[in-house]
Amino acid sequence: MAENSTEHTPLMRQYLGAKAEHPDVLLFFRMGDFYELFYDDARKAARLLDITLTQRGQSAGQPIPMAGVPYHAVENYLARLVRLGESVAICEQIGDPALAKGPVERKVVRIVTPGTVTDAALLEERRDNLLMAISAGAHGAYGLAWVDLASGRFLLSEVPSAEALASELARLQPAETLVGEDVAWPKFVSSLPGLRKRPPWHFDGDAARRELNRFFGTRDLGGFGVDRLPLAIAAAGCLLGYVEETQKSALPHLSGMAVESAGETIALDAATRRNLELDTHPSGRTEHTLLGVLDESVTPMGARLLRRWLNRPLRSRELLRSRHQAIGTLIDNRQYEALREQLRGIGDLERILARVALRSARPRDLSTLRDGLAAAPELRALIASLDSPLLHALVERIGDHAGTAALLARAVVPQPPVLQRDGGVIADGYDAELDELRRLSTHADQYLVELEEREKAASGIPTLKVGYNRVHGYYIEISKGQADKAPTHYTRRQTTKNAERYITEELKTFEDKVLSAKERSLMRERALYEALIDTLIGELEPLKNAASAMAELDVLATLAERASTLDWSAPELTDEPGIAIERGRHPVVEKVRDEPFEPNDLALDDSRRMLVITGPNMGGKSTYMRQNALIVLLAHIGSYVPASRALIGPIDRIFTRIGAGDDLSRGQSTFMVEMSETANILHNATEHSLVLMDEVGRGTSTYDGLALARAAAVHLAASSRSYTLFATHYFELTELANEYPSIANVHLDAVEYGEQLVFMHAVKEGPANRSFGLQVAALAGLPRSVIADARRTLAELERGMYQQASAATTKTPAQESPQLGLFAAAPSVVERALEGIDPDALSPREALEALYRLKALT
Repeated sequence: MAENSTEHTPLMRQYLGAKAEHPDVLLFFRMGDFYELFYDDARKAARLLDITLTQRGQSAGQPIPMAGVPYHAVENYLARLVRLGESVAICEQIGDPALAKGPVERKVVRIVTPGTVTDAALLEERRDNLLMAISAGAHGAYGLAWVDLASGRFLLSEVPSAEALASELARLQPAETLVGEDVAWPKFVSSLPGLRKRPPWHFDGDAARRELNRFFGTRDLGGFGVDRLPLAIAAAGCLLGYVEETQKSALPHLSGMAVESAGETIALDAATRRNLELDTHPSGRTEHTLLGVLDESVTPMGARLLRRWLNRPLRSRELLRSRHQAIGTLIDNRQYEALREQLRGIGDLERILARVALRSARPRDLSTLRDGLAAAPELRALIASLDSPLLHALVERIGDHAGTAALLARAVVPQPPVLQRDGGVIADGYDAELDELRRLSTHADQYLVELEEREKAASGIPTLKVGYNRVHGYYIEISKGQADKAPTHYTRRQTTKNAERYITEELKTFEDKVLSAKERSLMRERALYEALIDTLIGELEPLKNAASAMAELDVLATLAERASTLDWSAPELTDEPGIAIERGRHPVVEKVRDEPFEPNDLALDDSRRMLVITGPNMGGKSTYMRQNALIVLLAHIGSYVPASRALIGPIDRIFTRIGAGDDLSRGQSTFMVEMSETANILHNATEHSLVLMDEVGRGTSTYDGLALARAAAVHLAASSRSYTLFATHYFELTELANEYPSIANVHLDAVEYGEQLVFMHAVKEGPANRSFGLQVAALAGLPRSVIADARRTLAELERGMYQQASAATTKTPAQESPQLGLFAAAPSVVERALEGIDPDALSPREALEALYRLKALT
C-alpha cells in the first residue's frame, strides 16, 4: 500500500482514512451489495474465511488486493471471525448515492469484537459472552470488571492474589479481556483468548471515577458499593471506555454496577472446577458434566442463569432455603410442568432487550418480546395459589406489561420479516398515513381504471384513456378528433401524431403520491419502528427486571423437574459442623451408565474429620469423593441433591486434588502440578473446607510419595481440621486412624469370581486388605505373559527376596542410597520399621504399640 494517500483514487483515500483509524481490526467497507476488504485485510480474510482473493484495478499505480462478502450474508462471516478471536469494524454507506458528487459518504458505525457482540447469530445462546478488564495492584491484588453487553450485567470484584485471579477467570471464562500493556502478567492471563493490551492510562483510577460518574449520571460511586475497590474501579473505567469506543451508540441497558464479594460464595479454584467437571469435560461432551445433567431449561436466558448458579455456589442459608422451598412447592403441586410449558414460548427476552437498547433489535425480536410479555398473566395465575415467598416475589418482579404487550400486538404483524429494511413489519391499521401510502403503492392500477371510467362519463368522450410513460408520467389521452371536447380543467402535457395528452390536478396529485409512495411508505415505517424502539427503551428497566425474573422461574422449574425425574431430595442446611449424606449418588455417572448405581453414605462431623479411602483401582474411590463434593455444591446453588438425605453444615471452600498431567506451557511436570495443587490446599483450607485428595504422592518414588502423603494428611487432620476425603494406595496411611482420633478408615471392595474381578462399589468401614492392581491391569488388556511376570515379581517383592541383577552389592555403605527403588535390593518394610525403633527408649506401653504396628505390616 502506497504511503502517500494523494496518489490513490478518491474511493481508496476514503478507505485508507477509515483504516487508519482502526489499524488493528479488519475493516468491512460497504460497497453496494458487498462488504469489501483491501490489501492485508483482504489477504487475512481470504485465509480465515476461505473466500476468493482477487486483484482489481489499480490505486497509486499498484493492483489492489481485495476480497468481499455479500451484505445479506455478513452475519455468518462475522460469526466465524469472532469465533477465531478477530475484531471487525463495519464501515457503512451513510450518504445518498444519488446525491453524492464523489464517493458516497461512509462511516464506521460499530466494531464487532469477541466480547461485545450482541447479534443472536454471533452468540452462543446458552452461555454468557463476557468482556473483562483486569487492573493490577501494587501488592499482588487485582481488580476485575466484566460486562455482558448482550444482557446489560456490569459487575466488579477484587481478588487478593494471582491464584484467586486464576479461579475467577476459570469461573467467568471471558470471551475478550483487556489488560494493561505495562504489566508482566502471569502465563494464565497472557495466554487468554481474545486478549487486548491497552495503554496504562486507560486504567487510571481518577479518570475511571470521572467517566463512570459521567456515564451513570451520578456525583459519586457510593451508591454502587464500589468506593473501597479502587482496582476494580480502574478496571471498570477501562471497560466502559472500550465499550463506548466499539459500540458508538448509547448504552441505556447498562444502568448500574454491582459488586461480587468472595465472602458470599463457596470458593472453587480452577483445579476444583476442572476436576468436578461442572460444565466442561475433557471429551468436550457436555452431557458428561453436571450442567449436562441439570440443564433442561426451556429458555436460553434460564440456561445461562443456571450455568452462573452452578459456577457460583452461595453461602447465604436464607436464600438457599428459599430456593429449596420453592422447588419443593413446585414438586408437591406438580406445577413445574405447566410453568415450563408456559415459559417454553417466551424466548430470549434478556438479549432482545439489550438489542433494543442498542437500537439493533430486529422485527422478530419485537414479536418475540410481544409474545413473552403476553405470557406474564398466565405465569401469575399459575403461581398465585402456591405457598412460596420466592415464587411470589419473582411474579412481582415480572410486573404488569399489558400496555407494552398490547402496543406491540397492534404495531407489529404476527409473523414479521427477518429484516426491517424492506418493510412489512408494521401492522395494517396501526398508522393511517402508512396505510394510505401502502394502499397507493399496491392499488394504483385499480385507481387508474376507476379514474378513467369517471373521466369518460364526465367528458362524454368514450375513447378517453389514462396512461403512463417514464418520461412524462401519468396522462389522460384524447384522440385528435375528440380534442376539442377536452374539459377546461385539463392541462395539455404532450402532443403526439394522433392524440393529445393532458394532466389534471387530481391526476398530478395522484402521480406525486404514487411515484413516491413505496419510498415514503418505507420511510414512514422506519420512523414508526424507531418510535417503537424509543417507547421500549423508556420501559427498559422494568422489562429487564421481568426478563431476569422469568429466567429465575425457568431455573427453579428446571431444578424441580430434575429433582422429580431423578429422585433427588431436599438437603438440610444446618449451623452444626459436619456433613452427613445417606445413599448419595454421583449425578453424572448415574445418568450415563446403564447399570444401577450403588449409593453410599458419608459421615463427617466435628470428631470425625477425615476418611482415608483405600481399595482397588476402578473400585470407585474417585467417584465416591466427587459425588459427595457435587452433592454439597448442588445444595449450595439451591438445588435438590442425589441422596435420600443430606445434612450439611457450614462450608466455605471446596478443594480437589484429583489426577494431573504435565503443564507444558508452564514447564511443570505431573508431580510438580500435583504438589502445587496440594500446596494451595494446605495453605488455604480451613475447618469449614471440604477437601478431596486422590493419590497424593504417586508421581514420585515410593518412600518420598508415602512421606508426602502422610504429612499432607496429618496437616489436614491436625492443623486445618478440614472435612477431608483422602484416597490412597499407600496402605501404611491406614495406621493414621490409630494415631489421630479425627481420622477413620473406609474402603471400597472387589471380589474375584473365577478369573473375573467384580467391583462392589460399596463403601465399608475399615481399611482394604489388597489393591487388585494386577487384576485391573489384566482387565485393561495387558498381555498374559506380562501379567504372569508381574505376579512373580510381586511375590518376590512381598517376600523381600528380589535381588537386582547388578553390582549393587559391591557398593560401600556410603555409596548406598537411602531411597527405596521399586526393584532395588532393599530391606523389607518391617525391617525398615525396626530400624527406626530404639528399644531402650520405649515404655512398656509404647513397646506393645510398636509390636502391634509391626504385626500389621506383615
